Amino acid sequence: MRESGPERVGADGAPFGIAEVTGVSMVPTLLHGDQLLVHYGGRLRPGGVAVLRHPLQQDLLIVKRLIERRDGGWWVLGDNPDAEGDSRVFGAVPPELVLGRVRARYRPVTPGRQRSAGVVLSWLFSSVRPVWSDRSASRRLRAR
Repeated sequence: MRESGPERVGADGAPFGIAEVTGVSMVPTLLHGDQLLVHYGGRLRPGGVAVLRHPLQQDLLIVKRLIERRDGGWWVLGDNPDAEGDSRVFGAVPPELVLGRVRARYRPVTPGRQRSAGVVLSWLFSSVRPVWSDRSASRRLRAR
């Protein structure tokens, strides 16, 4: 994941920033190349999607779903059950490593492709979406 702007506030002093998804650990919710609107210091809750520092490699930012609060911090999982690199590998994430809550995702246009008017309208309708907390996903994923 790549992050733009300072760690806790946006470039203009607002507590928002942009990050880019790399990898497939959050498929189908987030796809490789999606841009994320991150609310630094936003309220965290089980089922929410968050940007955090990897506990074993803190210069690496990752995006995961918050499953539950445990003694050691947040238990986090990717939405893609076949991808590795979540709390099943590194355990609970200390709260100070959870940077912010993902509020929305933006799927950029693929350059150089010819599109019909219908495809363009469909892209406009689906390119920006809020990323909601999914408490049912939290319960379902916690059972893994």
